[in-house]
Amino acid sequence: MSTSSSAAASPQSAPTATRAAHPRCVRREMRRPCLEVARIAYHIDDAGVTLADLRRRIEATDLVPSRACLVDGIDSAMSALGAHGVSTLAELRDSLRTKKRLDSVARSTGLETKYLTLLRREIESYFPKPAALSAFDWLPPGDIAGLESRGIADTAAFFAQAGDHRSREALADSTGASLDTLDSLARYSDLCRVQWVSPTTARWLVEAGCESAADLAACDVDELSDALTRVNRDNRLFKGRVGLRDVGRLIRSAGYVAG
Repeated sequence: MSTSSSAAASPQSAPTATRAAHPRCVRREMRRPCLEVARIAYHIDDAGVTLADLRRRIEATDLVPSRACLVDGIDSAMSALGAHGVSTLAELRDSLRTKKRLDSVARSTGLETKYLTLLRREIESYFPKPAALSAFDWLPPGDIAGLESRGIADTAAFFAQAGDHRSREALADSTGASLDTLDSLARYSDLCRVQWVSPTTARWLVEAGCESAADLAACDVDELSDALTRVNRDNRLFKGRVGLRDVGRLIRSAGYVAG
């Protein structure tokens, strides 16, 4: 996403962001205790997602224009894939992983190669590539280097090892990183699990009051859009502004990974 039509563009140079007061975009009763992330996987469990689940997700998603055609004939497409022996998202990802495999599925099912290519792009977008900790370049570089020296170089590794406050305290002792940095990375790492969320988008969301994927999933689209606009006006994290449709996409996507 770019800020003219999406939320993951490159940031401008900006002054230190000032966090907004507790926003109304997150309903208080739905916020989990601050910075305590449940022991869940970084990505969704693709083996636990059936083709019926996938069909419902695609139908419920406000797809980007280039993928809107996936909804057309989706029932017959899922039936054809099922007849081909695919029953889960994990099996579908494996079947479409390479061009050779994708072409084989197209021949076997009668589905168009173009359709399967777009389907592969859509489902792979559900598994965001972990962000390098060095991409959070507004955080103290010495703290990041300390984590990297311990083999914790991206958001997935950090999420796995520092999801609760006690783990972060131990990590602070062993790496010399400040607890404030580690707490910030806990917020950012959880949010970067959400489709479309880049490191700077995660920062933007935190400054708007969303400290986790669960917070984001609980937001009202209009109120979050207003909060993001206020933060960007004050801190100039992005050029332009994010549209309501893109904010809605972020909220819906967060619902799939929130613990």
